[in-house]
Amino acid sequence: MVEAVLEGRPRHVLEVGSGPGEAAERIAATGAHVEAVDVSERMVELTRARGVSARVGDVQKLPFEDEVFDAALAAWMLYHVADVDGALSELARVLRPGGRLVAVTNGVEHLGELRGLLGGEFPTWHFSDQNARKILERHFVQVEERFLGGWIHFPDRATVQSYVDATQNLWRRDLPADFDGPLRVRYAPVLYVARR
Repeated sequence: MVEAVLEGRPRHVLEVGSGPGEAAERIAATGAHVEAVDVSERMVELTRARGVSARVGDVQKLPFEDEVFDAALAAWMLYHVADVDGALSELARVLRPGGRLVAVTNGVEHLGELRGLLGGEFPTWHFSDQNARKILERHFVQVEERFLGGWIHFPDRATVQSYVDATQNLWRRDLPADFDGPLRVRYAPVLYVARR
């Protein structure tokens, strides 16, 4: 993901939904100037602690002038945004002509085995591999899709339970009582590179 952002050697990069700033820090380590934006004050504090410029903000109303950035990163966050088209319009606005947005989301097969084990409903994302290309093409002149992924191996019940507990907002049920593990789960994110 960071490698995709660094293609073309951008000098000025925006990360939206930066979380604790790991990706922003890696990008900044290459010499690029990075601005990070997150809705969480705590995430902004953690990003600043890594030496990266960060501010509280909303991707749907970015606090930047037009055509400021060479590249932008939106990793696993656009499916949380109420107005995806508004967010993408803002990202296109702050990118220079020829600038690139790297957006990462989940594929429909992502964690399918775990969903099957837990039963119940899994959230339906409004920005996924099923519609992301079409949405991005409304705002960008060229969109490239790259399928990432592989497998995650959970060796035992405790490891699966720990993951479920850490991502509890996704799951509505407990592990079946008779499940002991191991579990092999498909990891299926999709990366999009959209050029303005």
